[in-house]
Amino acid sequence: MFYFLAPYITEFFSPFNVFKYITVRTVCASLTSLFICLFLFPPFIRRVRNFVHPKMLEFHQNKEKTPSMGGLLVLWSILISNFFWADLRNIYVLMLIMTLCWLGLLGFFDDYMKMTKMNPKGLRPRTKIIAQICIGFILGLILYYHPALNFSSYLYVPFFKNISFNLGPYYVLLTTFIIVATSNAVNLTDGLDGLAAGTVLMASVAFGFILYTVGNAVFSRYLNLPFVQGIGETTVFCGSLVGAILGFLWYNCHPAEIFMGDTGSLPLGGIVGLFAIISKQEISLIIVGGIFVMEALSVVMQVISFKTRKKRIFKMTPLHHHFELLGWKESQVVVRFWILAIIFALFTLITLKIR
Repeated sequence: MFYFLAPYITEFFSPFNVFKYITVRTVCASLTSLFICLFLFPPFIRRVRNFVHPKMLEFHQNKEKTPSMGGLLVLWSILISNFFWADLRNIYVLMLIMTLCWLGLLGFFDDYMKMTKMNPKGLRPRTKIIAQICIGFILGLILYYHPALNFSSYLYVPFFKNISFNLGPYYVLLTTFIIVATSNAVNLTDGLDGLAAGTVLMASVAFGFILYTVGNAVFSRYLNLPFVQGIGETTVFCGSLVGAILGFLWYNCHPAEIFMGDTGSLPLGGIVGLFAIISKQEISLIIVGGIFVMEALSVVMQVISFKTRKKRIFKMTPLHHHFELLGWKESQVVVRFWILAIIFALFTLITLKIR
């Protein structure tokens, strides 16, 4: 809204001109979503106090009365913030909003079925996967076939200047795979107080810098990165996401007053994946999302090992539960995973220069 009003108000009040700048609106978007979460979560928690997870792990029984679906307010704060500060004509911003709403609704229905005991297991896994594949496929089709975008279907390899692969129409399948993988990986990570929110925060901050750089012709040319016209506007969306997560963490840090639930973890994971796709950092996602990769791989390895050898590699998966059973306190697991997430994010930013 302020983006559209700026040209008209500037005629009467010139300082309003600052709202034309992406950096200013990114900061404003962050603060808007942050304050929405900080001030609205207390009454929100009181309203959803009866929406608790029907089944907790044996060593997490003390959390059985903690309400869930905190992701609902996180998503609303992001949407409201973007309404005020983002250019809603930008197709990349619209794609991010569409992904947020699609996966948010999917997660909400899953949580609602669990919390109201309509079905303690929630949506069937097949239903969730099909819905995730659909949104990933739609996003891939938009990126590859939209006539106004001219989006590159090349897959760029980090650390190398001239190594890339043109996937052509297969880029649609890559987009689908990334959205499904990251959405589920973040969902698996969401098992301890502040773990998923904190790691998504680190990845989002890193992608905020990357999106701004890739969307700037001068910076992208200097770092030898593919320039993506119009992508800089998504930095505002990224800022609103960072602010919302910070506000959520205020109430989700140990001991958590509210959980994110699938309502938050599924869309946030999908958004991180879309950040990587539109910034042309698909392979770098493996690094910046290192925690998510570790969590997802631990589950895959455990299943394969048990089905083939009837033996378990880890005491329990996802990986964070393995460390809990080794004797680490919950806060130790979370903070140490945060530290790793920061290292992964910093290393990803360093790779932008190493080419």
